[in-house]
Amino acid sequence: MTQFIPLPERLPLRAKPYEKLAVLGAGSWGTALAALAKRAGTHVSLWGRDVEAMSAVATRQRNATYLPDVPLPAGIDATTSMQQALDGAEAVLLVTPSRSIREVCAEAARHLDAETPVALCAKGVEAETGLMMTQVAEAELGVRPCGVLSGPTFAREAALGHPTAATVAFPFTHQDRLAPAASPAARLAVSVSTESFRAYLSDDPIGVEIGGAVKNVIAIACGMMTGAGFAENTRAALITRGVDEMKALAEALGGRRETVTGLAGIGDLSLTCSSPTSRNMALGMQLGAGKPRTACFDGRAVVVEGELNALSVTQLAHRMRVRMPICETVRAILHEGDDLGLAFARLWSSPIEGEPRTLAIALDHPAHADAVTGLARRIA
Repeated sequence: MTQFIPLPERLPLRAKPYEKLAVLGAGSWGTALAALAKRAGTHVSLWGRDVEAMSAVATRQRNATYLPDVPLPAGIDATTSMQQALDGAEAVLLVTPSRSIREVCAEAARHLDAETPVALCAKGVEAETGLMMTQVAEAELGVRPCGVLSGPTFAREAALGHPTAATVAFPFTHQDRLAPAASPAARLAVSVSTESFRAYLSDDPIGVEIGGAVKNVIAIACGMMTGAGFAENTRAALITRGVDEMKALAEALGGRRETVTGLAGIGDLSLTCSSPTSRNMALGMQLGAGKPRTACFDGRAVVVEGELNALSVTQLAHRMRVRMPICETVRAILHEGDDLGLAFARLWSSPIEGEPRTLAIALDHPAHADAVTGLARRIA
């Protein structure tokens, strides 16, 4: 009989949490992260622009606008003064929408020490420059560690204590590899981890960021097909091939393909593509059901990150010479006036390819003409 020999136990290292954490951005996810960090025992300052909302967080432990039914822990220092929020902060979570990252970073730079680590929690690519959010932050903040916190995280569920996991990613210096428990990634991870929120570490912020940006676009595609009446097979195909698009772009930018198979890639993609709680999925479902864009969300001006990302991600992919056919299809529908049914029919009847990259082959699709006529009509 073969004797089973257990692997030697790996003793965990002990990382020191940051004593004070500043959270810039008091939307649903910023508020949830502030609540998690406070429950983890960290002193937390939460910055937002709305005076009444910040007063309610501080005095009534509620964010009535974004998380109205979630009780927040007492003791969060909520303020509309960025200088006050950043005073004494040992680390910063930047949780504003991607389109305002540059502006907020420029303001924050006036109040931050040069060595204070900043983790970006917004997901996207800056349309004007093609820069990732960490690169935008680095350009405005100067020399300091910039990383990412990302994963499959609906804010309300995380704030209510539903078991949730996310990835904290920073570049690892030589010193970080010698003493990983003292790295910004490790210290931030233990600063937000609670009995219900679990952080994982990564040294590949590029791969993590690409997962967060591209998943929004793929979720719109899944929503479109769900709204058009299709079900699980279709969504599974879009998710799986969407992961391949994530991997290709991440690798082209210097990230690692395996990062995309983690929480911030396929994890976040699976969540966003499976629930109308996601604004990206919800937008796609309404468009797939035939609503014009102006009528979606009952005509309210709802910002949908994937709608912006459909442009910025594909522009970046063009520069890097990376093919992203699903993202290109979403871009064509949202920004170029392409017919939804015809666009997806062309995607589905494009040349048949090998699934592994090493099998470089393309075959004419035998039902291309039928797809453009029949499938397009079914979607419409």
